[in-house]
Amino acid sequence: MAARRVVLVDGCRIPFQLSSTVYKNELAVDLAQKAMRGLLTKTALDPAHIDYILYGTVIQESRTSNIAREAAVNSGVPMSVPSHTVTQACISANQALTTGAEKILAGKADIVLTGGCETFSDVPIRFSRPVRQRFLGAAKAMKKGPAGALGLLKGLQMKDLAPEAPSIANYTTGEVMGHSADRLACRFGVSRNDQDEYALMSHTNAYKAHTEGMYDDEIVGANGETFENNIKGDTDMAKMGKLKPAFIKPHGTITAANASPLTDGASAVLIMSEEKALELGYTPKSILKSWSYAAVDPFEDLLLGPTYATQQVLRETGLNMKDIGVVEFHEAFAGQVLANLTAMASPTFATENFNGGDAIGEIPKEKINTRGGSLSLGHPFGATGGRLVTTASNRMRDDGHKYALVTACADGGLAHSAILEKWEGPQK
Repeated sequence: MAARRVVLVDGCRIPFQLSSTVYKNELAVDLAQKAMRGLLTKTALDPAHIDYILYGTVIQESRTSNIAREAAVNSGVPMSVPSHTVTQACISANQALTTGAEKILAGKADIVLTGGCETFSDVPIRFSRPVRQRFLGAAKAMKKGPAGALGLLKGLQMKDLAPEAPSIANYTTGEVMGHSADRLACRFGVSRNDQDEYALMSHTNAYKAHTEGMYDDEIVGANGETFENNIKGDTDMAKMGKLKPAFIKPHGTITAANASPLTDGASAVLIMSEEKALELGYTPKSILKSWSYAAVDPFEDLLLGPTYATQQVLRETGLNMKDIGVVEFHEAFAGQVLANLTAMASPTFATENFNGGDAIGEIPKEKINTRGGSLSLGHPFGATGGRLVTTASNRMRDDGHKYALVTACADGGLAHSAILEKWEGPQK
């Protein structure tokens, strides 16, 4: 009996938009609903056929803490369909996808809707701990009248009244990703010019993909828009070169131009067992062949995880980079991508870090993110993984490649890599 296979039937995203612009008046759950509804309409799937929903997000609104459930119920999915939310920093949607795939492989589901969402336009902002503690005791204090109310203010300082926005600094290291990316670029000899050239390539590819209709089958319109507004088709090296370092000043190499921006958006991906997809009359786009997660030292190697996860997934499949025709590499920073590519190509790095294993090898830039990446398209933390696998599947279909590598870093020193295989018919 042939082994069970998990196939990607289809995927979509609403346009990723810069925060505080197109989606500034909407919650993350609203964006998730738009993506889910778009996918259900696109595939004409009866929502009652869905066995499970897994959805990723990072910055959670307390009113919709299980955003998978809230978005699903409000997207027309029957209330009898279970769902839960996944959070794993920038690879939350990747984890939602592979957890769903594991349910299918285990025979616990046949149809799983996955994806992710994020908004930075409406993040939860808290009061300081001293003020929160007083609010929790407010009901009891107010029963004592004016004296009790005034007592709530006792001991408060002016600094306690300042609101606390969610921090993008790592909890353990206290460092924001940009600082780590700057150090990583320096460690692997990646120059400012290298990073700006890479960022320019990302914007050029994204602009071409949009204007030539490469995303027509992937983006579902939202709020009257289909174009993603961070893409700068008219930028050039001179414009990028004028920007000052954003993190390590004055000598750092990470700038606003070669770092991914704060972005709002959502994605949705439909995966099934191959048997169920064919039974329902779908033509799958790809097979989820293998996936791996890696964890590295967040103090020194925070963004280097894709190198380790990629080495693992290639070893598991017996493939090498010559077999891979499509690469979708999450671009948190241009320097992070280029540092990983340098590590992947280095025999010395492989000897020192892969227990004597071979280097992954050089990856030609012509294979990487040919329709743009997170630097240009934007990066809603919880949603990007859904974009990566959907675009990889469409590129294999359109360009005739058999295998794709999807890889991404995440805060905490985490990373994900997966191998997708173009679906060419039922297994025999």
